Amino acid sequence: MSAASKAAQPIRTTTIASLDHEGRGVAHIEGKVFFVEGALPYERVDIVSNHVKATYELATIHTLLRPSSQRVTPQCAYFGVCGGCAMQHLEFSAQVAAKQRQLEDTLWHIGRVKPNKILPPIQGQPWRYRHKARLRVRYVEKKGGILVGFNEKATSYVTDMDHCEVLPKHVSDLIVPLKQLIVQLSVKQSLPQIEVAVGEAATVLVLRILEALAPEDLPILQAFEQQYQVQIWTQSKGPDTVKPLFEQTAQLSYQLPEFELRYPFSPTEFTQVNPAINQVMIRRAMQLLAPQAGEKIADFFCGLGNFTLPIARSGAQVFGIEGSQALVNRAIENAALNGLSQVRFAESDLFDVTYASLQALGQFDKWLIDPPRDGALALVKALPEPGVTTGFAPQRIVYVSCNPATLARDAAVLTQQRGYTLIAAGVLNMFPHTAHVESIALFEKTPCI
Repeated sequence: MSAASKAAQPIRTTTIASLDHEGRGVAHIEGKVFFVEGALPYERVDIVSNHVKATYELATIHTLLRPSSQRVTPQCAYFGVCGGCAMQHLEFSAQVAAKQRQLEDTLWHIGRVKPNKILPPIQGQPWRYRHKARLRVRYVEKKGGILVGFNEKATSYVTDMDHCEVLPKHVSDLIVPLKQLIVQLSVKQSLPQIEVAVGEAATVLVLRILEALAPEDLPILQAFEQQYQVQIWTQSKGPDTVKPLFEQTAQLSYQLPEFELRYPFSPTEFTQVNPAINQVMIRRAMQLLAPQAGEKIADFFCGLGNFTLPIARSGAQVFGIEGSQALVNRAIENAALNGLSQVRFAESDLFDVTYASLQALGQFDKWLIDPPRDGALALVKALPEPGVTTGFAPQRIVYVSCNPATLARDAAVLTQQRGYTLIAAGVLNMFPHTAHVESIALFEKTPCI
């Protein structure tokens, strides 16, 4: 939309009805949907559109006429510019309630399914929770050199920021020193990203470099590493090029004290960004799954064994299946490190599962599914239909989801085509102040009447 057309847009007065999946206010005016950046449910606002489509418009607040009682002052100075958070202006417990409503609404509108029980939400500390992050880097001479941070909201620009409220404090405190470091490097214009990984005994910064470091860069990087007690790694191409720049002794790892488990991991391997919520999530999953000694349990999309190893602690025989051979190798190492022998792992493409390939895995009493955002459609469709006496459909499925839409889609298959009941569902606030909704659901085989 041009500047002239923006200026021509009328000011409209409306009341916000709800929040959308990106944390924007939703209003309805004369049969058209308006998505209003920064607006909260029940607020009365004057809005101006900045993006007009046939069926919807994107708008901003011109005047806040009647604020919500749940509106708060954002803690972060960059909120509204930085795209890392979308909901800091909403009181913390209200954020969680909004996510629970979104989960329930999505389950119904997409899957036409309602859980028999709503689980209490899992929520932790609102700040300093993010132990993994990808920080963008950009050399901008007119802004004084280097920018390090998250993308600006809805743009490819990097936010001009000096700290971040959701990163651990020692990582947030590195943003300014990182700017001062990178501007000295020969590769300052060829370093687009820093991947951050925080473990219990180490913090790793993976510098994505598009050209080789010069010899004079090395002492500068080594001095930074020693001064700030971090490890500097580099990545020049694919994941197999990730390596420490200097010799290291401390290893990235996290623990699950409740299950006496320790997990070493590489900085670019998938782990949950919020370790405190991860511990409570696993406890909830174990309560719902209720693994028993002697049972056979499958853990699909098992990663490095985040759920597999706690299940194995129960004495059950566990089979972890994952699409990445590198993560399978890590899971095998972690099982051995923790002295677990009644667990095995295999690599398999879980987006290409068939009835025959699933049947070939054998009978399992229970499943745990923890897929990426794409969900597990092929897997649940590969289950037998009700009445087919093949014997390989589990009695209980615990489904951990990072996308309510794909959970709802898969729940529709399970409940309407494969003979399961959605017993319970609830949210996990893995990403406070964002619109991201993580959830957990329990399905049980519906008894034949």
